[in-house]
Amino acid sequence: MHLRDLPSVDRLLGDDVLAAAPRPLATAAARSALGRAREAIRAGDEPGDVVASARAELERLGAPGLRRVINATGVIVHTNLGRAPLAEAALARAIDVGGSYSNLELDLESGTRGSRQDHVADALCRLTGAEAALVVNNNAAAVLLALAALAAGGEVVVSRGELVEIGDGFRIPDVLAHSGAQMVEVGTTNRTRAADFERAIGPETALLLRVHQSNFRIVGFTESPTTEDLARVAHDAGLWLVDDLGSGSLADVGDEPTAASSVAAGADLVCFSGDKLLGGPQAGIVVGRRALTERLRRHPLQRALRADKLTLAALEGTLALHEDPERARREIPVLRMLDEPLERVRERAERLAGLVGGEVEETVARVGGGALPLAELPSAACAIEEELAAPLRLGDPPVLGIVRDGRLLLDARTLAEPEVDEAARVVLRARRP
Repeated sequence: MHLRDLPSVDRLLGDDVLAAAPRPLATAAARSALGRAREAIRAGDEPGDVVASARAELERLGAPGLRRVINATGVIVHTNLGRAPLAEAALARAIDVGGSYSNLELDLESGTRGSRQDHVADALCRLTGAEAALVVNNNAAAVLLALAALAAGGEVVVSRGELVEIGDGFRIPDVLAHSGAQMVEVGTTNRTRAADFERAIGPETALLLRVHQSNFRIVGFTESPTTEDLARVAHDAGLWLVDDLGSGSLADVGDEPTAASSVAAGADLVCFSGDKLLGGPQAGIVVGRRALTERLRRHPLQRALRADKLTLAALEGTLALHEDPERARREIPVLRMLDEPLERVRERAERLAGLVGGEVEETVARVGGGALPLAELPSAACAIEEELAAPLRLGDPPVLGIVRDGRLLLDARTLAEPEVDEAARVVLRARRP
C-alpha cells in the first residue's frame, strides 16, 4: 500500500462507529490511526486495517484514565495505587457534599461567611489534644506552609539524619529552600543530640524542625533526641518546634508516632498526612498552638494550598470513625488490613486459589506509603503463572500482584472479600486463548 491509498480523515469519519461518537474524539482517533499507518508504510510495513485501528483508538480515548484497580500486591498504603482506600462513611460524606451545594464557607447560624477549616478543626483538636488545626492539600504543602509562615528569612535547625527524600524526588532541603528559610544542619547521619541543636541556635534562628524518618530507618550505632528534648531546647530559647511526622497516625500502629503523642510531648506544630495511616483522603494536616495555626491560615500560600470540599468531606467522615477507636479499626480499610488475623487472609488466598487453580503461598505484606518501613505482616497469597502479570495489569479491572521467584503472587491481605471473585474472573479471562 502507498500513502496515497490511505483514506482521508473525512472518509474515516464516515464509519458508523466513528460517526456516532463525539466529533472531537472521533477526529483525534482517525488522525492517530492515519499517523500510525503512514509510519508503517514509510517503514516498509503493512498499515493494517485503518478503520479498526481508528475504532480501537476511539475506545481508548473514550475510556477514563483514572481507573479502579484491584491491589493484590500486599502493600497496604501503596503510593502508586492511590494510598489509602476510603471507608464507606468517608465516601458517603463526599458524595453527599459533592453532589449538591454545601455550606463550605458559610456559617449557617449567623448567615455570614465562614471558614472551610471549621468543618474538621474541632474533631482534629479532640483527637490530638491540640488547640487548633488547619488542613491543606498534602503533607509536603503543610510543611512548606509552616516554614514559610514561621521561618521565612530565618534559620531552621534540623538534624542531618532527618534530611529525608519523600516520593518522586521531593527532599526536605528543597522544601526548606522554597519556603524562604535557611537550613542549618546539626549532628551526623546516625547520631544527633539535643546539645547539637542548642549549640546551633543563634540570633537568626526561627525554629527547630524535627522530621520523622517515616520511610527508612537507621540502625546500629545511632542516637537522636526525643520530641520532649527538642521541645525543651526550643522553648528554653524562646523558639518553636515543628514536628513533621510524615505519615503520622491517630491510632496506635506499631512504633509509628501519633499526632497526639507529639502534641503532648510539646511540639508547637505537628504536620502529618491524611491518606496514609490515618486512612482518609490526600490532605496535609497541621495541629498545634492556636496563634501559630492562625499565622499559617493568614499566609498567602494557604489559599493556594487549601483543601477542596470533597477532601474536607471525606476527611470529616474519616475523623468521625476515629472518634470511636474500635469502629475505626473495623471500618477504615487501612487499619482493618493491618489488624486482620492471618487465618482470615489465608482463607481468601485459599478461595482464590481454588477458583483459578493456583497454589497458596505464605508471604509477607508491607505497610508502604512511607510508614513503618521495617514492619513485616504475615500474609498469604495465591501463586499463579508469572506470564499473567501483564494481562492482569491490562484487565478489566486491572489486577496488580507481585512477581517473585518465577510466579505471580496475588497477596490476599490487600484483597477485600468481594474482590476475590472479581480477581478470579480477570485471571480466568486472561488465560483464554
